[in-house]
Amino acid sequence: MHEIKQPLRAGHGEYKVPGGKLVVIDLSVEAGHLKNVQLSGDFFLEPPEALDAINAALEGLPCNAGAAGLAQAVREALSDDVQMFGISPEGVAVAVERALA
Repeated sequence: MHEIKQPLRAGHGEYKVPGGKLVVIDLSVEAGHLKNVQLSGDFFLEPPEALDAINAALEGLPCNAGAAGLAQAVREALSDDVQMFGISPEGVAVAVERALA
C-alpha cells in the first residue's frame, strides 16, 4: 500500500518588531511540520552564523508548537555570545505564526 503524501504548503509571514526591524519567514508545511524555513529581514545578527542556527531550530517543529514554543526553540538554539539587533525570539515566533495563518 502506498502512503499518500500531503502536498507541501508554502507560507510567508512578516512582522515589524516594535522599535525594531522587519522579520520575514518563508516556509513550507509538510505533514504538520515546518520545512524549508528561511528567516530574513532588515535586522542584524552577530555572529552571522546565528541565522543558520535559527533556521535549523525551527526546521521540523510541529505547526502547533505555538508562539511560546517557537520562541523557546529559537532561544535555545542561540549561544550566549549571539547579539540580536532589531529582532527577538518572540518576533521570529510571530512571523512564523503569520506564515502559518
